Amino acid sequence: MTAGWTEVGDRVLVRRHRELDLNCGLIVGDGACLVIDTRAHVGEGRALAEAVRAVTPDPWTVVNTHAHFDHCFGNAAFRPAAVWAHRTCAVDLADTGELQRATVVADMLQAGDPAAELVATTPIDPPDHLVDEAVVLDVGGRAVTLRHLGRGHTDGDLVVAVADVLFAGDLVEEGAPPAMEDAFPLQWAGTVTALLGLARGPVVPGHGAVVDAAFVAAQRDELSLLARWLTEPGTPPPFDEHTRASARARVRVPP
Repeated sequence: MTAGWTEVGDRVLVRRHRELDLNCGLIVGDGACLVIDTRAHVGEGRALAEAVRAVTPDPWTVVNTHAHFDHCFGNAAFRPAAVWAHRTCAVDLADTGELQRATVVADMLQAGDPAAELVATTPIDPPDHLVDEAVVLDVGGRAVTLRHLGRGHTDGDLVVAVADVLFAGDLVEEGAPPAMEDAFPLQWAGTVTALLGLARGPVVPGHGAVVDAAFVAAQRDELSLLARWLTEPGTPPPFDEHTRASARARVRVPP
């Protein structure tokens, strides 16, 4: 597939980026397309837009799976298109966008990353089409469902389902433990259980390789073990020490 895209379903494509091992999605319909997540700054967003144009010239709509910078700071590259997200995603981005930017830029400067300036000057462009529980979009004659299944990686995660492909955002992570800094560790496993009910084929995580329902079930079980570890003394520790500490901080359980 051209421009770095891999087809995981009928006209359903994934582009896995070296930067942050981030996945973006593209759903192609008749005369329209849908872009899932827009990368970490407007320059990366423009590169993604060019990659979309290598596949289709048709008008796009955008979905942000959640409010973290690496999934939505590229939004401005796709305007004036509609940008869909969960309602709390828009609130979170408005409330935390500048703090996210400052934190990321500081880390990038410390690492000597030349992209720091691009993040520093990127416009933060919140979504303007909002989902509460579920919305079905018509993408060139294809039904694409956006669903909020509950709290997990954040309080505003959306999953995107088309045919038998499911884009899970960071509710599912491959290649690294689930990130807990803005998470709801006691609820995450239940949300992934709901996600499993929708998994009929490939599941595209926010980062890493495309997975299947068996992988998602295994990660759900580990998230469930984490919730027990946080609340039931003597439970074997899951994940790594950093992930556990981040989860503990989120639920304010004393050490």
